[in-house]
This record gives sequence, structure tokens and C-alpha cells, in this order.
Amino acid sequence: MILCQITSRQVKDQYSIPISEEDFIEGSLRQDSNVRPNRLFTADCRIIQYRAGHLNDQVLNAVIDRIIGILKD
Repeated sequence: MILCQITSRQVKDQYSIPISEEDFIEGSLRQDSNVRPNRLFTADCRIIQYRAGHLNDQVLNAVIDRIIGILKD
């Protein structure tokens, strides 16, 4: 799987996308966080223990657009 870092640290770079409880269709995180599209990594799907939630389409598309922008640059 290709994954994207999410951190609760307040990140102030041009790539981070803030998310809060309202940005989830299901599930949530314990605190407001930031998606880091410039921090992608891979992992075997067998090591993933659970899914914390599912972001809404607006935020998910913003993350995808940001990744595409990074790759184009």
C-alpha cells in the first residue's frame, strides 16, 4: 500500500493539509492533525491493524491534487 503521513504536530509547510473531526465520513482522530502529502511511504497491507477513519471526498481530493502537484514539480 502507498500511505501518506498524518501527524498531530502543527506543521507549517506549503504541502500540509489540516484535518479535523468534521473532515471524516467515518471514524476520527483524537485531535486536529495534518496530512503530509510530501511524506509518502509504502507498507505491506498485512501490517495494518485497523483503519482510524475515512476522509471525505473534498479532503481526499485535496491530498491527491497536492501529491500530483508535487510529482509534477
